[in-house]
Amino acid sequence: MVIGKGVNANGRATGPPNQAGPPASSSPIVFRLDPGLDVPTYLQLVQQVEQALRLGYLQRGDQLPTVKDVVETLAINPNTVLKAYRELEHRGLAAGRPGQGTFIEGTLRRVGLAQQAELRKSLMTWLRSAQTAGLDEAGITALFGGSLRDFLDRGSGPAPAGRPVGPRRPAAAGRRAGRGSAPSDDAEGVA
Repeated sequence: MVIGKGVNANGRATGPPNQAGPPASSSPIVFRLDPGLDVPTYLQLVQQVEQALRLGYLQRGDQLPTVKDVVETLAINPNTVLKAYRELEHRGLAAGRPGQGTFIEGTLRRVGLAQQAELRKSLMTWLRSAQTAGLDEAGITALFGGSLRDFLDRGSGPAPAGRPVGPRRPAAAGRRAGRGSAPSDDAEGVA
């Protein structure tokens, strides 16, 4: 998600070089694609709307970009955008209005802006520490992702949407030896 210019399926910026702000539909969100992700295009769009809702960029009543605008900006099939918007409707987050567009109807749990700022500050400190320790972007992503999975598997946090709530599997179950495990579960690392 970008509040600004989009990226087409080839990873190139679209629109005029200095384009800033939403497309002609006056939506507060502009989608972007990450061709390096193993996530289907329609789910990338869905995830960006969810992230924008969590961060407060989108609110109930806001209009999503029109299918036409998304297709022109990202150079993707209109059916992909329609599939994403149908998924958002299925999740209760958006609703189409004939002749008007698709609008945000639902909300997701949000943390207050002050608390988000404090958490971001702590995370930035941790990221600088990880970089100083010699981790590159892939290493940071792997460490953070593995730690998040371990955190959620231990029952220390809420189950993400779409994840069943119930008995937790043992931490090593379903993982290959040496993969996804940290040297110590007690090493927190976040200030």
